[in-house]
Amino acid sequence: MAATQRIIAGTVVTAACAASLAGCAIGTDGAKAGASGPQKAKPVQAPPKSVVRLIGDGSTAYTGAQPHLPRPERLKPGQKPPQFVVFSWDGAGEDGQKLFSHFRKVAKANNATMTYFLSGVYMLPEEKRDLYRPPQHSPGRSDIGFNDEQGIADTVKQLRLAWLEGNEIGTHFNGHFCGSGGGVGEWSVEEWKDEIAQAKQFVKSWKTNTGMTKAAPLPFDYDKELVGGRTPCLEGQENFMRAARDLGFRYDTSGVNNQVWPKKRQGLWDLSMQLVPFPGHSYEQLTMDYNFMVNQSGTATQGDPAKHEFWGDQMRDGLLNGFHRAYDGNRAPLIIGNHFESWNGGTYMRAVEQVVEGVCNKPDVRCVSFRQLADWLDAQDPTTLQKLGALGVGEAPKQGWASFLSGRPAPAPKGVPGAPAAKRP
Repeated sequence: MAATQRIIAGTVVTAACAASLAGCAIGTDGAKAGASGPQKAKPVQAPPKSVVRLIGDGSTAYTGAQPHLPRPERLKPGQKPPQFVVFSWDGAGEDGQKLFSHFRKVAKANNATMTYFLSGVYMLPEEKRDLYRPPQHSPGRSDIGFNDEQGIADTVKQLRLAWLEGNEIGTHFNGHFCGSGGGVGEWSVEEWKDEIAQAKQFVKSWKTNTGMTKAAPLPFDYDKELVGGRTPCLEGQENFMRAARDLGFRYDTSGVNNQVWPKKRQGLWDLSMQLVPFPGHSYEQLTMDYNFMVNQSGTATQGDPAKHEFWGDQMRDGLLNGFHRAYDGNRAPLIIGNHFESWNGGTYMRAVEQVVEGVCNKPDVRCVSFRQLADWLDAQDPTTLQKLGALGVGEAPKQGWASFLSGRPAPAPKGVPGAPAAKRP
């Protein structure tokens, strides 16, 4: 987003975010956070022209099945489940910090795909702001501002490449209204449906709204691609889920949960973020950069520079502790939420990058998007998911995975004195 627009937006919503559970995209442009990442990512080839079928004004297009999506497989009897980790980004867009493009490269270098929750107003130029008619607010109002032509062009480029690499494009909706006085927590089901329709429309008409009619389209049908989102500040979840269910969404990630296996609520997979150990504290912390920041520097997005490194290490170690608790325990998917921001000197971006590098290349670990996780869950035997859901936080099956998920005792290892002979299936 243009720096001036995001600075203006930040002055509007800082107070609202401070009182809320989860973060808001209110940062300003700054130095590129974290390590430089891979320098030479291989270019992604666009689909053959013969496959492209433009939709509407050509802002989006059908280009066939999304590349690089693994086919979900049902666990075999007695098979230990993989350890899923989901990295997701609220209000995804490419601005002067270039964090979207940076983390695309980080993901590719570490065999990971991610979910990017796009804010619809990031596809709408400032001069067309009145096209947005937010529920319970006047036309053209947005607590995170709008965008300019360059910002939209840069964001479209990253969205296009991200999707072609197998990443998911979800939604963070539009104006990011939190708290009382028309915040999303006060919206009705019908108002949520209207907000979702507008978020889709801004993505499907960015060419018309910017005049960039000769630019390449986004390579997906957003009506079919969009299957989940995260509400601003994690507010308004109940009515959103009712609206999302009616619109064919498959999951929601707007809640807070312990590190246990997901279940369905109102027909949607509840893929909420989770509580993980908070190093140096007796309580646990939500797996989101904003929440670590609030519990470290309060509402100051640039706190004491002498503590930046320590704060980033706290987040990194907390996420890693949560990962190992699941990896060595119940294997519940680890759900992590972030923002493309340089809060506290970019220390949280460094922390997230170190976690990606530290976990995504381990045996049996799959760093995936929410859509891929939902695909895998849908492919499983309901009885298996019920068993997994009965495991507590960090609880590995006492009798071992082979017995726990097969329904019969696991055979004793060969060569153990006095071990009974294993029965043939």
